[in-house]
Amino acid sequence: MNRRELATVIEHTLLRPDATETDIRTLCTEALACGFRAVSVNPVWTTLCAKHLQNTNVAIDACIAFPLGAATARIKVEEARDALQNGATGIAVVINIGALKSGYNQYVEKEIATIVKAAGGAPVKVILETSCLTEEEKVAACRMSLRAGATAVKTSTGFGAYGATVEDVRLIRATVGTHLDIKAAGGIRTYEEVIRLLDAGATTIGTSASLAILEEAPAG
Repeated sequence: MNRRELATVIEHTLLRPDATETDIRTLCTEALACGFRAVSVNPVWTTLCAKHLQNTNVAIDACIAFPLGAATARIKVEEARDALQNGATGIAVVINIGALKSGYNQYVEKEIATIVKAAGGAPVKVILETSCLTEEEKVAACRMSLRAGATAVKTSTGFGAYGATVEDVRLIRATVGTHLDIKAAGGIRTYEEVIRLLDAGATTIGTSASLAILEEAPAG
């Protein structure tokens, strides 16, 4: 996979709490220059990204209830609506991890479905935070996401104990088949890792090391 091809599956990410306006402007400029698929940001920056990226092919992914997923369903819905009104083109939402681990699967699935409905057709990624979940919980969350109408499952926030792994991507792909996209994210730093994750079944890659990874890829 050459640099041009690689860029089209990378979501250029900046989710640090100390990110400044200058940092976000730089993120958008880099995304445009490199041809990245999207930028992935906290919702407070969606308006700025929308202004910077208007009339371009770079998507704006707003991360909701990030990174803990512990907001109420009503707040997650309002946060998603606000981000979309401010220019986000897609939503990534962290599931209620504690509810899932407590066995409240019906609540978790209903929450995902409510957010999908509120998004009004905009793509919704469901962030699992795989480092917190058992294999059974990962499978259950993937099935919920599929039934609830999400468009993708994302492995991790990047703030958990570990990020994307080949094993988790394979498990997710085996669970959702070809029905959902898979975004591998969290701790991805090298071109070699990207290729392994894509080979395992990932559709897109979320990383803050996008430029360094691109440099490692064959020119093209």
